Formats: sequence, structure tokens, C-alpha cells
Amino acid sequence: MHVLILGGTTEARALAEALHDRGLRVTTSLAGRVAAPRLPRGEVRVGGFGGAEGLADWLREQQVDVLIDATHPFAGTISFNAARAADQAHVPLLAVRRPGWVPAEGDDWHLVDSLPQAAAALPGLGERVFLTTGRMGLASFVHLDTLWFLVRSVDAPEPPFPARMEVLLDRGPFTLDSERELLRRHAIDVLVTKDSGAAATAPKLTAAREAGIPVVLVRRPPVPEGVPVASTVEEALRWTPLR
Repeated sequence: MHVLILGGTTEARALAEALHDRGLRVTTSLAGRVAAPRLPRGEVRVGGFGGAEGLADWLREQQVDVLIDATHPFAGTISFNAARAADQAHVPLLAVRRPGWVPAEGDDWHLVDSLPQAAAALPGLGERVFLTTGRMGLASFVHLDTLWFLVRSVDAPEPPFPARMEVLLDRGPFTLDSERELLRRHAIDVLVTKDSGAAATAPKLTAAREAGIPVVLVRRPPVPEGVPVASTVEEALRWTPLR
């Protein structure tokens, strides 16, 4: 059996390892947006497929039996391409999506549906912004020239980006103590993040709650209609086509 995993997440790497240990042929596809990604076990390919049609052709040419979409919850385009490609190539598709974050008592969350909406919500919430939405999409915040941004990402962002900005290159997991210190050291008074649901990056939400800092949280895009979803690696491994 040949399994193609659309990867780039912790879950994707764990799935690749588990399926490789079962003796299956596993190929993980990475988008190539991170300069030095953590590579999974098995075969790895980097780069796009050329849309849904290109992915469908690859599934046929490589005789893929199962397709697993374990991309980041906000990698919306590839998820819809995967759904169309799986349908065209008649390959079963599973989406793996870790559960989203749930607010706790004391949280001050402002839910939005996009980065432009996040930018529109910022005026009046704070003046020193901790922006943890990644290096893509910073153009949405360029016009907010009265605000100061601390941008944390794995790789350095490219313009356009806010004029008043400091970049912190780092990769999770992050500890609660380190997030507390970061908010204190930079006098952060508002946090902007995406609902990735990852435990590795959740401590910033706890630190913000403790400090009474509002959080602008971007909701996830939907999984394509009709695609089965597993919330954990263990659940994915119990999916019938993988048995």
C-alpha cells in the first residue's frame, strides 16, 4: 500500500512514522515554505503539485492507495485541492485536524474570520501587538502605522510588513514561563493568533489570560464537505482504509 501524506505538522510526522513502521510505503509532501523543515520518515517530496489536476495525476502515476491531508488547519487551498484530486483519482481521503482551542474562564477572545478582520479589530484593543500568525499575510497589518508589532515566525518575513516591527525567529514548543517573560519584556498588550489548536503553542493563550491581555483569534477555514476527519493520529490509524 502506498500512502501520500500532505504534511508539515506534528501529526503528519507521527503518522508517517507509524505507517512506515507498519511496513507501508509512505510519501510525505511538504509545501516548501519553511527553509529547514523537520523531515518525517519515509519518502519526502517538496513543492506543489500544480493544483487539483496535478495532484490527481500524481496520485495515479505513483499508484497511491490512500491520501491523508495532515496539513496545517489554515492551509485551506491544498485541502480543497486534495478533495477534488481524491475524487478524480478515486482515492480515499482522510483529513487530520487537531481539536481547536477552547476558551477558559478569564479569556478575552475576539473571534474573526481572516487576517484583514484581525487587523480591523486591533485599534482600541492595544498598541503593542504580539503577532503569531506566521510570516505570510503581514500585508494585512501594514496600514496600522500607530501600532508596534512583535512578529514571531520560523523564517524571516518578506515585505510588505508593518513599519514598526520587531521579528523574533523561533520555533515551538514554547513554555508558559517563556511566554510570560516575552509578554512582560516587550510590554505586549494584545495578542493576535490563529486557532491552530497545537499544544506546543497554547501557552501564549494562558500567559495572555493571566496578564489580562485580549486575544484576537482567527477562526479556522472549514474542511471540504464530505471529507472524513480524524482529530488524533490514533484515530487516523484506525481509519478503515489503513487497516
